[in-house]
Amino acid sequence: MLYQWFQNITFHNSEALSLLFIIPIIAIWYYGNVKKRQGSMLVTTTHFLSDIRSSKTWLQNFPFVLRCIALACLIVALARPQHKFSEQQTEGEGIDIVLCFDISGSMTEKDFTPNRLEASKEVAQSFVNERTGDRIGVVIFSRQSFTLCPITTDKTAILSQIANIHSGYLEEEGTSIGSGLATSVDRLKNQKTKSKIVILLTDGVDFGGLIPPDIAKEMAKLYGIKVYTIGVGSEKEIDEQVQTPYGKMNNRKKLEFNEGLLKNIAVETGGQYFHAVDQNALKNIYASINKLEKTKVEITSYDRFTEEFLPWLVIAFVFLVIEAVLRYTVFKKFP
Repeated sequence: MLYQWFQNITFHNSEALSLLFIIPIIAIWYYGNVKKRQGSMLVTTTHFLSDIRSSKTWLQNFPFVLRCIALACLIVALARPQHKFSEQQTEGEGIDIVLCFDISGSMTEKDFTPNRLEASKEVAQSFVNERTGDRIGVVIFSRQSFTLCPITTDKTAILSQIANIHSGYLEEEGTSIGSGLATSVDRLKNQKTKSKIVILLTDGVDFGGLIPPDIAKEMAKLYGIKVYTIGVGSEKEIDEQVQTPYGKMNNRKKLEFNEGLLKNIAVETGGQYFHAVDQNALKNIYASINKLEKTKVEITSYDRFTEEFLPWLVIAFVFLVIEAVLRYTVFKKFP
Protein backbone atom coordinates (compact mmCIF):
# COMPACT_ATOMS: atom_id res chain seq x y z
CA MET A 1 0.00 0.00 0.00
CA LEU A 2 2.83 2.40 0.90
CA TYR A 3 4.57 1.48 -2.37
CA GLN A 4 1.46 2.41 -4.39
CA TRP A 5 1.21 5.70 -2.48
CA PHE A 6 4.80 6.65 -3.38
CA GLN A 7 4.16 5.76 -7.05
CA ASN A 8 1.69 8.67 -7.30
CA ILE A 9 3.66 11.12 -5.18
CA THR A 10 6.07 13.86 -6.17
CA PHE A 11 8.13 16.02 -3.80
CA HIS A 12 8.14 19.78 -4.24
CA ASN A 13 11.32 20.16 -2.15
CA SER A 14 12.93 16.82 -3.02
CA GLU A 15 16.38 18.06 -1.98
CA ALA A 16 15.17 18.04 1.64
CA LEU A 17 15.08 14.23 1.52
CA SER A 18 18.89 14.24 1.63
CA LEU A 19 18.52 15.16 5.34
CA LEU A 20 17.41 11.56 5.95
CA PHE A 21 21.10 10.62 5.87
CA ILE A 22 21.46 12.44 9.19
CA ILE A 23 19.42 9.75 10.96
CA PRO A 24 21.96 6.88 10.65
CA ILE A 25 24.71 9.32 11.75
CA ILE A 26 22.69 10.22 14.86
CA ALA A 27 22.06 6.52 15.51
CA ILE A 28 25.78 5.73 15.38
CA TRP A 29 26.55 8.67 17.70
CA TYR A 30 23.81 7.59 20.14
CA TYR A 31 25.01 3.98 20.22
CA GLY A 32 28.59 5.12 20.96
CA ASN A 33 27.46 7.40 23.81
CA VAL A 34 25.31 4.64 25.34
CA LYS A 35 28.40 2.44 25.61
CA LYS A 36 30.36 5.26 27.26
CA ARG A 37 27.58 6.06 29.76
CA GLN A 38 27.23 2.50 31.00
CA GLY A 39 28.62 2.11 34.50
CA SER A 40 30.90 -0.73 35.53
CA MET A 41 31.71 -2.39 38.84
CA LEU A 42 34.37 -5.01 39.47
CA VAL A 43 33.14 -8.08 41.31
CA THR A 44 34.68 -11.44 41.91
CA THR A 45 31.97 -13.31 40.02
CA THR A 46 28.98 -12.39 37.85
CA HIS A 47 27.34 -15.75 37.30
CA PHE A 48 24.38 -14.76 39.49
CA LEU A 49 23.62 -11.77 37.14
CA SER A 50 22.88 -13.85 34.04
CA ASP A 51 19.10 -13.28 34.17
CA ILE A 52 19.14 -9.74 35.49
CA ARG A 53 17.93 -8.09 32.22
CA SER A 54 14.21 -7.26 32.23
CA SER A 55 11.88 -6.26 29.40
CA LYS A 56 12.40 -2.64 30.48
CA THR A 57 16.13 -3.07 30.01
CA TRP A 58 15.68 -4.49 26.52
CA LEU A 59 13.39 -1.59 25.55
CA GLN A 60 15.52 1.21 27.04
CA ASN A 61 16.38 2.49 23.52
CA PHE A 62 12.77 2.47 22.32
CA PRO A 63 12.24 6.23 22.98
CA PHE A 64 15.26 7.00 20.80
CA VAL A 65 13.84 4.84 17.98
CA LEU A 66 10.55 6.77 18.22
CA ARG A 67 12.47 10.04 18.07
CA CYS A 68 14.30 8.91 14.90
CA ILE A 69 11.04 7.89 13.26
CA ALA A 70 9.50 11.26 14.18
CA LEU A 71 12.53 13.05 12.71
CA ALA A 72 12.22 11.04 9.48
CA CYS A 73 8.53 11.98 9.22
CA LEU A 74 9.38 15.67 9.78
CA ILE A 75 11.97 15.53 6.97
CA VAL A 76 9.45 13.92 4.59
CA ALA A 77 6.93 16.64 5.50
CA LEU A 78 9.60 19.29 4.85
CA ALA A 79 10.06 17.81 1.34
CA ARG A 80 6.36 18.62 0.71
CA PRO A 81 4.93 15.40 -0.76
CA GLN A 82 2.20 16.13 -3.30
CA HIS A 83 -0.31 13.85 -4.99
CA LYS A 84 -0.22 14.43 -8.74
CA PHE A 85 -3.35 14.28 -10.90
CA SER A 86 -2.94 14.53 -14.67
CA GLU A 87 -5.89 15.80 -16.65
CA GLN A 88 -6.36 16.25 -20.38
CA GLN A 89 -8.58 18.67 -22.23
CA THR A 90 -9.34 17.77 -25.84
CA GLU A 91 -10.25 20.41 -28.40
CA GLY A 92 -11.17 19.63 -31.97
CA GLU A 93 -12.66 16.63 -33.71
CA GLY A 94 -11.12 13.22 -34.22
CA ILE A 95 -11.83 10.66 -36.91
CA ASP A 96 -14.14 7.68 -36.59
CA ILE A 97 -12.36 4.55 -37.80
CA VAL A 98 -13.48 0.95 -38.16
CA LEU A 99 -10.80 -1.72 -38.53
CA CYS A 100 -12.37 -4.52 -40.57
CA PHE A 101 -10.48 -7.83 -40.36
CA ASP A 102 -10.86 -10.85 -42.60
CA ILE A 103 -10.50 -13.89 -40.28
CA SER A 104 -11.26 -16.61 -42.85
CA GLY A 105 -9.10 -19.70 -43.21
CA SER A 106 -7.08 -18.16 -46.05
CA MET A 107 -5.78 -15.53 -43.61
CA THR A 108 -3.80 -18.23 -41.82
CA GLU A 109 -1.45 -18.69 -44.80
CA LYS A 110 2.16 -18.44 -43.72
CA ASP A 111 3.55 -16.08 -46.36
CA PHE A 112 3.70 -13.65 -43.37
CA THR A 113 5.30 -14.41 -39.99
CA PRO A 114 3.71 -16.24 -38.23
CA ASN A 115 0.73 -15.91 -40.60
CA ARG A 116 -1.29 -13.22 -42.36
CA LEU A 117 -3.80 -12.69 -39.56
CA GLU A 118 -1.33 -12.51 -36.67
CA ALA A 119 0.92 -10.10 -38.58
CA SER A 120 -2.11 -7.94 -39.41
CA LYS A 121 -3.18 -7.83 -35.75
CA GLU A 122 0.26 -6.76 -34.58
CA VAL A 123 0.51 -3.86 -37.03
CA ALA A 124 -3.10 -2.79 -36.37
CA GLN A 125 -2.36 -2.53 -32.65
CA SER A 126 0.56 -0.20 -33.35
CA PHE A 127 -1.73 1.91 -35.55
CA VAL A 128 -4.33 2.18 -32.76
CA ASN A 129 -1.68 3.41 -30.31
CA GLU A 130 -0.75 6.25 -32.66
CA ARG A 131 -4.30 7.53 -33.19
CA THR A 132 -4.76 10.19 -30.50
CA GLY A 133 -8.28 11.55 -30.11
CA ASP A 134 -9.89 9.15 -32.60
CA ARG A 135 -12.73 6.77 -31.97
CA ILE A 136 -12.06 3.27 -33.25
CA GLY A 137 -14.17 0.14 -33.65
CA VAL A 138 -13.35 -3.40 -34.75
CA VAL A 139 -15.33 -5.62 -37.13
CA ILE A 140 -14.42 -9.18 -38.10
CA PHE A 141 -15.79 -11.29 -40.90
CA SER A 142 -15.56 -14.65 -42.62
CA ARG A 143 -18.82 -15.84 -44.21
CA GLN A 144 -20.58 -13.86 -41.47
CA SER A 145 -19.62 -10.50 -39.99
CA PHE A 146 -19.58 -9.37 -36.39
CA THR A 147 -18.86 -6.15 -34.47
CA LEU A 148 -16.14 -7.19 -32.06
CA CYS A 149 -15.69 -3.73 -30.52
CA PRO A 150 -18.10 -0.78 -30.94
CA ILE A 151 -16.63 2.61 -31.78
CA THR A 152 -14.87 3.93 -28.68
CA THR A 153 -11.94 6.02 -27.45
CA ASP A 154 -10.98 3.30 -24.95
CA LYS A 155 -7.68 2.10 -26.41
CA THR A 156 -7.30 -0.62 -23.81
CA ALA A 157 -10.59 -2.22 -24.88
CA ILE A 158 -9.72 -1.89 -28.58
CA LEU A 159 -6.28 -3.46 -28.19
CA SER A 160 -7.68 -6.25 -26.04
CA GLN A 161 -10.30 -7.15 -28.64
CA ILE A 162 -7.76 -7.11 -31.47
CA ALA A 163 -5.53 -9.45 -29.46
CA ASN A 164 -8.46 -11.88 -29.06
CA ILE A 165 -9.06 -12.20 -32.82
CA HIS A 166 -8.34 -15.65 -34.23
CA SER A 167 -9.33 -17.66 -37.25
CA GLY A 168 -12.47 -19.66 -36.56
CA TYR A 169 -13.87 -17.03 -34.17
CA LEU A 170 -16.97 -17.07 -36.35
CA GLU A 171 -18.25 -20.60 -36.87
CA GLU A 172 -19.04 -20.49 -40.59
CA GLU A 173 -15.99 -20.62 -42.85
CA GLY A 174 -15.69 -18.59 -46.03
CA THR A 175 -15.08 -14.98 -47.00
CA SER A 176 -17.79 -12.37 -47.42
CA ILE A 177 -16.07 -9.03 -48.00
CA GLY A 178 -19.43 -7.41 -48.69
CA SER A 179 -20.84 -8.43 -45.31
CA GLY A 180 -17.74 -7.22 -43.47
CA LEU A 181 -17.80 -3.85 -45.22
CA ALA A 182 -21.56 -3.45 -44.77
CA THR A 183 -21.29 -4.05 -41.01
CA SER A 184 -18.45 -1.51 -40.80
CA VAL A 185 -20.53 1.07 -42.68
CA ASP A 186 -23.47 0.40 -40.38
CA ARG A 187 -21.29 1.18 -37.35
CA LEU A 188 -20.26 4.52 -38.89
CA LYS A 189 -23.31 5.80 -40.74
CA ASN A 190 -24.97 7.49 -37.75
CA GLN A 191 -21.78 9.03 -36.36
CA LYS A 192 -21.71 12.85 -36.51
CA THR A 193 -18.00 13.28 -37.14
CA LYS A 194 -17.03 14.78 -40.49
CA SER A 195 -14.41 12.19 -41.33
CA LYS A 196 -15.33 8.48 -41.25
CA ILE A 197 -13.15 5.74 -42.65
CA VAL A 198 -12.99 1.96 -42.88
CA ILE A 199 -9.68 0.11 -43.10
CA LEU A 200 -10.58 -3.18 -44.76
CA LEU A 201 -7.89 -5.82 -44.48
CA THR A 202 -8.32 -9.05 -46.41
CA ASP A 203 -6.72 -11.38 -48.92
CA GLY A 204 -9.41 -10.24 -51.34
CA VAL A 205 -10.96 -13.59 -52.25
CA ASP A 206 -14.73 -13.19 -51.93
CA PHE A 207 -16.88 -16.31 -51.90
CA GLY A 208 -20.17 -14.53 -51.61
CA GLY A 209 -22.44 -13.80 -48.69
CA LEU A 210 -25.68 -12.11 -47.78
CA ILE A 211 -24.42 -8.74 -49.07
CA PRO A 212 -22.37 -8.52 -52.30
CA PRO A 213 -19.27 -6.25 -52.24
CA ASP A 214 -20.84 -3.88 -54.80
CA ILE A 215 -23.85 -3.21 -52.55
CA ALA A 216 -21.60 -2.60 -49.51
CA LYS A 217 -19.47 -0.24 -51.60
CA GLU A 218 -22.55 1.79 -52.60
CA MET A 219 -23.58 1.99 -48.94
CA ALA A 220 -20.17 3.46 -48.08
CA LYS A 221 -20.50 6.04 -50.87
CA LEU A 222 -24.00 6.96 -49.72
CA TYR A 223 -22.85 7.80 -46.20
CA GLY A 224 -19.62 9.49 -47.24
CA ILE A 225 -17.36 6.82 -45.78
CA LYS A 226 -13.91 6.35 -47.27
CA VAL A 227 -12.61 2.81 -47.49
CA TYR A 228 -8.90 2.06 -47.40
CA THR A 229 -8.36 -1.47 -48.59
CA ILE A 230 -5.29 -3.53 -47.78
CA GLY A 231 -4.65 -6.63 -49.83
CA VAL A 232 -2.64 -9.10 -47.78
CA GLY A 233 -0.56 -11.76 -49.52
CA SER A 234 0.20 -12.55 -53.16
CA GLU A 235 -0.55 -15.01 -55.93
CA LYS A 236 2.49 -17.16 -55.42
CA GLU A 237 2.94 -20.87 -54.88
CA ILE A 238 4.04 -22.33 -51.57
CA ASP A 239 4.76 -25.84 -50.29
CA GLU A 240 2.02 -27.21 -48.06
CA GLN A 241 2.01 -30.44 -46.09
CA VAL A 242 -1.18 -32.46 -46.59
CA GLN A 243 -2.28 -35.65 -44.89
CA THR A 244 -2.87 -38.56 -47.29
CA PRO A 245 -3.58 -42.29 -46.74
CA TYR A 246 0.14 -42.76 -47.34
CA GLY A 247 1.21 -40.19 -44.72
CA LYS A 248 2.15 -36.50 -44.97
CA MET A 249 3.16 -35.26 -48.38
CA ASN A 250 4.28 -31.89 -49.75
CA ASN A 251 1.88 -30.24 -52.14
CA ARG A 252 2.34 -27.07 -54.24
CA LYS A 253 -0.45 -24.58 -53.51
CA LYS A 254 -1.19 -21.27 -55.20
CA LEU A 255 -2.17 -18.48 -52.81
CA GLU A 256 -5.27 -16.75 -54.10
CA PHE A 257 -5.54 -12.98 -54.19
CA ASN A 258 -8.16 -10.71 -55.82
CA GLU A 259 -6.55 -7.32 -56.22
CA GLY A 260 -9.10 -5.90 -58.66
CA LEU A 261 -12.01 -6.05 -56.20
CA LEU A 262 -10.10 -4.17 -53.48
CA LYS A 263 -8.87 -1.50 -55.89
CA ASN A 264 -12.42 -0.89 -57.10
CA ILE A 265 -13.82 -0.50 -53.57
CA ALA A 266 -11.07 1.95 -52.59
CA VAL A 267 -11.26 4.11 -55.73
CA GLU A 268 -15.07 4.29 -55.72
CA THR A 269 -15.26 5.42 -52.08
CA GLY A 270 -12.43 7.97 -52.22
CA GLY A 271 -9.95 5.86 -50.31
CA GLN A 272 -6.78 4.13 -51.47
CA TYR A 273 -5.71 0.58 -52.16
CA PHE A 274 -2.51 -0.88 -50.72
CA HIS A 275 -0.82 -4.19 -51.31
CA ALA A 276 1.13 -5.84 -48.48
CA VAL A 277 3.47 -8.62 -49.52
CA ASP A 278 5.22 -8.87 -46.14
CA GLN A 279 5.07 -7.51 -42.61
CA ASN A 280 7.31 -4.48 -43.28
CA ALA A 281 5.10 -3.46 -46.20
CA LEU A 282 2.07 -3.77 -43.93
CA LYS A 283 3.67 -1.45 -41.37
CA ASN A 284 4.44 1.12 -44.08
CA ILE A 285 0.84 0.97 -45.31
CA TYR A 286 -0.58 1.76 -41.88
CA ALA A 287 1.98 4.58 -41.55
CA SER A 288 0.78 5.98 -44.89
CA ILE A 289 -2.87 5.86 -43.80
CA ASN A 290 -1.84 7.54 -40.55
CA LYS A 291 -0.42 10.46 -42.57
CA LEU A 292 -3.33 10.66 -45.00
CA GLU A 293 -5.98 10.75 -42.28
CA LYS A 294 -4.68 13.38 -39.89
CA THR A 295 -6.60 14.13 -36.73
CA LYS A 296 -7.28 17.79 -35.93
CA VAL A 297 -7.25 17.43 -32.19
CA GLU A 298 -5.41 19.56 -29.66
CA ILE A 299 -4.80 17.89 -26.33
CA THR A 300 -3.84 20.11 -23.40
CA SER A 301 -2.44 18.37 -20.34
CA TYR A 302 -2.88 19.78 -16.87
CA ASP A 303 -1.12 18.63 -13.72
CA ARG A 304 -3.00 19.24 -10.48
CA PHE A 305 -1.33 18.75 -7.09
CA THR A 306 -2.74 18.21 -3.61
CA GLU A 307 -0.50 18.62 -0.56
CA GLU A 308 0.16 15.43 1.43
CA PHE A 309 2.59 16.71 4.10
CA LEU A 310 0.00 17.05 6.90
CA PRO A 311 -0.27 13.27 7.69
CA TRP A 312 3.51 13.14 8.09
CA LEU A 313 3.45 16.08 10.53
CA VAL A 314 0.69 14.39 12.53
CA ILE A 315 2.62 11.10 12.68
CA ALA A 316 5.79 12.94 13.77
CA PHE A 317 3.87 14.80 16.52
CA VAL A 318 2.27 11.58 17.80
CA PHE A 319 5.62 9.77 17.92
CA LEU A 320 7.27 12.71 19.74
CA VAL A 321 4.47 12.77 22.34
CA ILE A 322 4.77 9.00 22.91
CA GLU A 323 8.55 9.32 23.15
CA ALA A 324 8.27 12.13 25.74
CA VAL A 325 5.72 10.24 27.82
CA LEU A 326 7.84 7.09 27.89
CA ARG A 327 11.02 9.00 28.62
CA TYR A 328 9.59 10.78 31.68
CA THR A 329 7.55 7.87 33.02
CA VAL A 330 8.54 4.29 32.21
CA PHE A 331 12.12 5.05 31.26
CA LYS A 332 12.73 7.95 33.64
CA LYS A 333 16.28 8.06 34.98
CA PHE A 334 17.14 9.05 38.53
CA PRO A 335 20.49 10.59 39.46
